[in-house]
Amino acid sequence: MTTRDELFTHALDFYGARPEYLWASTPDTCIFRRGDTGKWFAALLDVPRGRLGLSGEGRADLLNLKCGPELMGSLRGKEGYLPAYHMNKASWIGILLEGPVPPEDLFWLLDVSYGLAVK
Repeated sequence: MTTRDELFTHALDFYGARPEYLWASTPDTCIFRRGDTGKWFAALLDVPRGRLGLSGEGRADLLNLKCGPELMGSLRGKEGYLPAYHMNKASWIGILLEGPVPPEDLFWLLDVSYGLAVK
């Protein structure tokens, strides 16, 4: 499990990226951009659990990351991975921050996503 703070620290330390809060209606949702291209490489969304097909009340933090088709195929169906929410599901995957995905896997996928976010 990875926390928001760990994600924010990693994004700043490795990519110089700070969270950008673009929508007043969803104040806990943010994106991360590459400094050189301005392209998004991650989106952290605060989503109602029911919209993600999860049990229980409340909301969940879902990290959407860019992902190639081969890698996407190997991740789909694994616990903690979901279709990206509000993104192109062919090139983005969602990861539950509260889920079982180890931080090292999440940060490796964040690096992959960063590398894919070029013009």
